[in-house]
Amino acid sequence: MRIFHIHHSGVTETEDLEALTAAGLPPQGMVWVACARREFEVVQGQVQAMLHALCGQQLVDLHISDLINNQLPSHYDYTSQYDVLVFRRLAAGSRASDLAHPGEPLTQEKPRGGPPILRRIDTSPVGFAVFDRVLLTVHPTDCTVRDAYATKLMQASSAESHAAGARLPTSPADLMLRIINQMVDGFLELRRELTHQLDHWQTELLNPKTRFNNWSSLLDARLSLHYLDEVCEDQRAALQDWIEAIKTWPEAETPTEHRERDLLQVRSRDVLEHIERVVHHVRRLEQSVETAVQMHFSVQGSRTNDIMRTLTALTAIFLPLNLITGFFGMNFDALPLIHQQSGVLWAIATMVAVAVALVVYFWRKRYLARTPH
Repeated sequence: MRIFHIHHSGVTETEDLEALTAAGLPPQGMVWVACARREFEVVQGQVQAMLHALCGQQLVDLHISDLINNQLPSHYDYTSQYDVLVFRRLAAGSRASDLAHPGEPLTQEKPRGGPPILRRIDTSPVGFAVFDRVLLTVHPTDCTVRDAYATKLMQASSAESHAAGARLPTSPADLMLRIINQMVDGFLELRRELTHQLDHWQTELLNPKTRFNNWSSLLDARLSLHYLDEVCEDQRAALQDWIEAIKTWPEAETPTEHRERDLLQVRSRDVLEHIERVVHHVRRLEQSVETAVQMHFSVQGSRTNDIMRTLTALTAIFLPLNLITGFFGMNFDALPLIHQQSGVLWAIATMVAVAVALVVYFWRKRYLARTPH
């Protein structure tokens, strides 16, 4: 568990939940409590006591179940005291979470098919409970998103960053949106590698000199992309619900609060735009894979047609030759040329002339032409 006190002069970190509960809410700034899912499941009583001491409100049982659930899709819910947003991340992770023990990584994971980058994308949910001055986040075990943003937050609190104009989050909602934005941008950084791998498969599918046999992996890739599309749609729906909920908040009383509310709406729309970019990219990859498969079978059909056309032309060339040999092979004594010494030469010359004439004719008709691929 990592606990951060964020105020205008900097950020301080601690891991002592009991000390925070005893001290109560600091007079300035806000508190960010980030814990792993399994850890939250074990110490939820202490977390509830901390929330009651700092906010005078505890999480309801259904929201605790949502934060613990490792298979819950992205969604938004609220009460009169706090908001809950579950957001499935799209990040590179080496191990998925154990379904029997939420939050604990698998010791032996069954490998998934498809490109390596798709096998490394982790879609575990991250839960956010947003209070007025407290943000509780529930992450998968060893969450790189949490650690990366915590490092970024500590760097932004340094004196050099303050001098450079770096801004710290002004509210728990602002902090939540920044973390979500980092999750979405993480997938946008992976898309170049994913696109490169799928383009490599397309090249193999359309290369006439290779025989593509990796159909099971291609099917796994299509299923993975379809699953990512569903995840992104849930993300977009959850964030749209959040944006609509912001519009129902009470009017800001001071110009500073009004400006912070406007910045919160702008950041929410920016995150939504990033999610839509991810949705567009995933769908484009799905269409690209589907188009490559269709083009592969179209090229295979064209190659088959070329082969059958060539075989048909060769068969047509040998048919008159078979007719000639069959004619002179009949058991009749009065056949022409059979009693002449030059008969065999005339027969061979006729067969060669017919064959050459048909080859030239079929070549001009492009029945024997080599089709470039």
